[in-house]
Amino acid sequence: MHSKTEAILYTLQNTTTEMPWKHLLATVIETFNCSTGTLHTLDNKSDHLVIKAQQGIPDFLLPKMASIPIGKGMAGIAAARRQPVEMCNLQTDESGVARPAAKETKVEGSIAVPMLLNGKLYGTLGIAKPIPYDFTETEKNDLMRIGEEISRCIYKQTAETI
Repeated sequence: MHSKTEAILYTLQNTTTEMPWKHLLATVIETFNCSTGTLHTLDNKSDHLVIKAQQGIPDFLLPKMASIPIGKGMAGIAAARRQPVEMCNLQTDESGVARPAAKETKVEGSIAVPMLLNGKLYGTLGIAKPIPYDFTETEKNDLMRIGEEISRCIYKQTAETI
């Protein structure tokens, strides 16, 4: 595991305050040498992924990314499948996984991972590079571990407010 990934996990494991969503996402983006990213949490009432933080997403796309149904787009499919969804080059993808508006982000190598804790979905984490790229198994596993720790933080914060 990458030492910067370990640092992210340590920070998450020792967070006692409100989650610093933007800072957390920026750190993940930097750690994986990416340029853009989104962090969505699951709204159990609507069964939609609701954006908590984003970096590098064009303003005109934000309304389309604010609330994502499970099963739609990369984040929604990662949530539905409960496994990473990746594209080496989002710009040339014809699988239908990426929504047409996603190409407007101008990113290529992208991945969305579900944030899971004990099999329960808490949201998704997505990052992307401006070049074609295949994420390694180690990177995917690191992102899933980060997602698990974020989920643990969400769970703890939710339990404290009940």
